[in-house]
Amino acid sequence: MNFSKLFHFCPVCGSKEFAQKNVKSKECASCGFIYYINPSAATAAFIRNEDGDLLVCRRAHEPAKGTLDLPGGFIDYDETAEEGVAREIQEETGLNAINVRYLFSLPNDYIYSGLDIPTMDLFFECKLENYNRLSPADDVEECFFLPLGEINPALFGLNSIKKAVVMYIDHHNEKKDIFLA
Repeated sequence: MNFSKLFHFCPVCGSKEFAQKNVKSKECASCGFIYYINPSAATAAFIRNEDGDLLVCRRAHEPAKGTLDLPGGFIDYDETAEEGVAREIQEETGLNAINVRYLFSLPNDYIYSGLDIPTMDLFFECKLENYNRLSPADDVEECFFLPLGEINPALFGLNSIKKAVVMYIDHHNEKKDIFLA
């Protein structure tokens, strides 16, 4: 990851002597501050209805505007991953998640305001209290259920989501353990 074009000034002392130290950090030659580029935590949820169809959303904003996605988003400060995924589901669909269960994680790069933000995407499986009142909101243009056999992973815009969808469908087709060791 090349951060030489971003963060031109040290956030501590304002010096221009703020340069890339290695693949995951920048260091200020004036005050010695080191900024580590660690991944931000994000969530995504696999939610299936009583027919076994998967809930998918269409992204209303960049990055990947107009592509398919799973409900989820960034975890807020002082929030557990389980609380974060439940909050994001509620914000994006208007519905409450229950039986939230962690599945696996995948690294991702998320482009935001021209900045390449490394993320660690945590994937969950859950159910909804009520499936009858889906109401897209927040950064979701629409949300709907698709049969697993009709899902085309290429229509998902974010790399980690695309890979996770493939893993999830493969798991259900082959009945193998989705939990990664």
